[in-house]
Amino acid sequence: MIRIIFSDMDGTLLDENGNLPSEFGEVMLELKRRGVIFAPASGRQYFALLEQLAPYRDDFMFLAENGAFSVYKGQEICSSPMAADDIRQIIAAADAAPGIYPILCGKRNAYVREEWNPYIGEARKYFTHSIVVDDFESIDDEFIKVALCDCDRADAEHNILPIMKKCVPDLQVCLSGNYWVDVLNPGANKGWAIKQVQQQFGFRPEECAAFGDYMNDYEMMKSVYYSYAMDNAYPEIKDAARFVTKSNIDHGVIYQIKELMAQGLIGE
Repeated sequence: MIRIIFSDMDGTLLDENGNLPSEFGEVMLELKRRGVIFAPASGRQYFALLEQLAPYRDDFMFLAENGAFSVYKGQEICSSPMAADDIRQIIAAADAAPGIYPILCGKRNAYVREEWNPYIGEARKYFTHSIVVDDFESIDDEFIKVALCDCDRADAEHNILPIMKKCVPDLQVCLSGNYWVDVLNPGANKGWAIKQVQQQFGFRPEECAAFGDYMNDYEMMKSVYYSYAMDNAYPEIKDAARFVTKSNIDHGVIYQIKELMAQGLIGE
């Protein structure tokens, strides 16, 4: 029986306009009644997830920052803080290339510099707790990720990914959208976070389901038995998943959860 369901947000749970499916509240209430935990697993900031899912802050488990910072009922489950020297190397590589806009992601806040001002709306879409700073060196926080955005060209796969893979080969460089590349500690990803959850809460892989669409969901697909790629998913995610469900536009996550209930795989 499935005891926990992990779901990516953008391109997976959310529709093409970034909205939750219309049946979301009803289905979440039914999952809670059946004792099943729902766990958003996203590249988004923890506070951004809390803001969008405010009614569920005490029910959901949040795997934020691509799994590098995970929280349940206000308590940290696991995190993977980065070394200061690694962060400096990432920022230096970004600053040396035109059109790469870094966001330094801490546990308490996300931090951007003045160059983000024309795009601050895009930044705060994913990082609701974000502040503009003069420089990154004087910030007092634990940093768990550097997010890099191709704001001007929307082709992070070609404009950011190869640069970061070359400059920081020992770190984890992950394509997380058309605009975004995330850099984290080696091994810090959604799959790593899920394994921490499985160990701490006693969930077996066959008691876990997951939904995803992009390359930052790859390890998540490999960490559970009931792994679902969305119909709109990146081809490699479809290859990694055990199953494929409807697209995010067709509310595939909600559709599939209801199917799992009907199949008796989620307890009464």
